[in-house]
Amino acid sequence: MDLISLIIPCYNEEKNISILYKQILNSFKDTKYKLEIIFVNDGSYDNTLLELKKLLNKKNFKIKIINFSRNFGKEASIYAGLENCSGKYAVLLDADLQQSPKLILNMLNVVSNDPNIDAVVYYQSERIESRFTSFLKGSFYKIIDKLSYVNFKSGASDFRLVNRKIIDTIIKMKEHNRFSKGLFAYAGFNVCYLPYVPDKRANGETKWNKKSLFSYGISGIISFSDKILRYSLICGMFLNLMSLIYLITLIILYLIKIKLSFWLVIIGIMLLLNSIQLIFMGIIGEYINRIYSEVRNRPIYITKDILKNY
Repeated sequence: MDLISLIIPCYNEEKNISILYKQILNSFKDTKYKLEIIFVNDGSYDNTLLELKKLLNKKNFKIKIINFSRNFGKEASIYAGLENCSGKYAVLLDADLQQSPKLILNMLNVVSNDPNIDAVVYYQSERIESRFTSFLKGSFYKIIDKLSYVNFKSGASDFRLVNRKIIDTIIKMKEHNRFSKGLFAYAGFNVCYLPYVPDKRANGETKWNKKSLFSYGISGIISFSDKILRYSLICGMFLNLMSLIYLITLIILYLIKIKLSFWLVIIGIMLLLNSIQLIFMGIIGEYINRIYSEVRNRPIYITKDILKNY
């Protein structure tokens, strides 16, 4: 019987832990699957760790708790879970109860019926956020798909099943500025996409506000596209050409003795060109900062302790 590893990042989810465990138990109690549940406590400052420790008394499944020394983020939690799992398949599942564990059975059925499928990914066929947030997310996928050198499925979530080949591949990618959706897309392999509609969060508040989503989106684009740098070069060359034409025009007007005051226009153009230059310097700075981060070679996460019931 193949072992299935459930990887569940947790950050301040104290009210959802016991409910989620019951949902997993009800979903798998009459199935043939053997489960290993890996909870990654990502530096929670509420009672999440206490609730997780209570599960160690349960003997229905193998349970492992990876307790971070501080908050390292969901991407580090996913990596830690993959690095510490031992199943033939790994399933990424959020702890906020928006992704029903029952849907995991559909993913397992797909790989059971077709051995050529390496991964099964759920994508949101219907969004439950506001129209503005849905518009921003939809626009992000369109932009990153055009800019990136890998393909992105619009609405694809982190709710996915991957086999051991993909697990081992992702573990080898030890970059610190991680964007898991991009890393999985970069790995390739045969992927089956399934539609789903996420449930509403039962307890607590989402950790993803518009600011964090924007930062996450920028991180993804920079991590998987170098076209922005090329566009910066092209735009710079175009602006230089326009500036040269403008200067030649001013010289001609001066030679034919047409007295026009262009100082305000010149100042405006200089400010425009300088602002564009600063934008592109900022873009280049983001890439340099990532190089600096990788060169420091600090650990992706730091484990305080690992607890398990086996």
